[in-house]
Amino acid sequence: MKIEIWSDVACPFCYMGKRKFDLALAQFEGRDDVHIEWKTFLLNPEMKTDPSKSIFQYLAEIKGFPEEQARQMNAQISEAGKEVGLDYQFEQVILANTLKAHRLLHEAKVQGCQHAMEERLFEANFVEGKNIDDVHVLLDLAQDLGMRTVGLDVTLLSDKHDAEIQTDLQLAQQFGVRGVPFFVFDRKYAVSGAQAPETFLKTMQQVWSER
Repeated sequence: MKIEIWSDVACPFCYMGKRKFDLALAQFEGRDDVHIEWKTFLLNPEMKTDPSKSIFQYLAEIKGFPEEQARQMNAQISEAGKEVGLDYQFEQVILANTLKAHRLLHEAKVQGCQHAMEERLFEANFVEGKNIDDVHVLLDLAQDLGMRTVGLDVTLLSDKHDAEIQTDLQLAQQFGVRGVPFFVFDRKYAVSGAQAPETFLKTMQQVWSER
């Protein structure tokens, strides 16, 4: 079974969605035959990396509501995250363009560790407060997972994987993806959002029964 997941590592709901999906996958009897591909989705392609601005200021600006409301919204996300073992540290999040992170994810796919890299990037961004637009930070994350890093800095700064990224974005448009996370199962069924693990499990079981 092939499961394609559109996501952006700057999306807290994508982190939660991955955790809930992983909980479902652990219960799925056919998990050894599941092939997962993470697809690029850019929530804000024009985002300028700005360590001086908090995520609360950013949300208040783009959503047009008070900063305190942004804090309350993220506090609710934090509480929901705790229920599935996530420890969001929104105070530490650095506003960062995610293009280089997506390039790293495509390279991780080539090297066979994309699913693990998706998790590592979420953790770096939402828990550790690392700048995921910084090549040195990304190289450290790659080393954490034992990736080959010779020439990786050049890859992250080049357009080597940009054709694949554009293909992901075009597919998202074709599938009508309006928000992420967005899960596609064998190109038959789709699940949108950070749904309950039971929803993911039932979908996988349904696809499995139809094979």
